Amino acid sequence: MRKILLLTALFYSFSFGASGCLLTQQKSVDVTWKAYKTFAKIGVGGEFTSVKYTPAAVEGKNFKELFVGSTVKIDKSKISTGNPARDDTLVKMFFDKLKGETIEAKIVDIKSLSKHRKGEAKKGIVTVEISMNGKKLPIPMSYTYKDGEFRAEGTIDLFDFGAKKALGSINRSCYDLHEGKTWNNVTIGFNTKITASLCDVKRD
Repeated sequence: MRKILLLTALFYSFSFGASGCLLTQQKSVDVTWKAYKTFAKIGVGGEFTSVKYTPAAVEGKNFKELFVGSTVKIDKSKISTGNPARDDTLVKMFFDKLKGETIEAKIVDIKSLSKHRKGEAKKGIVTVEISMNGKKLPIPMSYTYKDGEFRAEGTIDLFDFGAKKALGSINRSCYDLHEGKTWNNVTIGFNTKITASLCDVKRD
């Protein structure tokens, strides 16, 4: 009887060990943003080109182990919109008007949506604490994960970060191009690669 119990315990031990979920992430993220101009709300997209990402863990059983506690430090003077002249204007007339040399962020929570169908992208909410212009605020961002690509997107209000003067500066500088309207809402996002082994990533 004792031998049977021992064999049963070993069977379950090996079974769970073989089916354990392992997620592995890159040690880098791409950080993007999209600002809006004119009353038609035309988007102007860009990315930060100097981003230091410190992951909470490179490997883990779920997204919480990988992401919660991860930090990002961004050099706000290093950007690219695909237009060097526009980049210089944005840095001088907006980003240089913000306090400090960096924008920093920390992932403080992540939750998946309750429903997830096989073959569809996994979705949820990741909460990112953003420090910018002397202000620190938690920003909820919607995320999707499919085919090894983790993407998150959310919206910040520049007024919440005390950036009214910086926004006014860029609006005056680009008044004609923006037709007198530069929006205070900015879409922000980040993405990274995550490989999943021995699991289908159904749970956080």
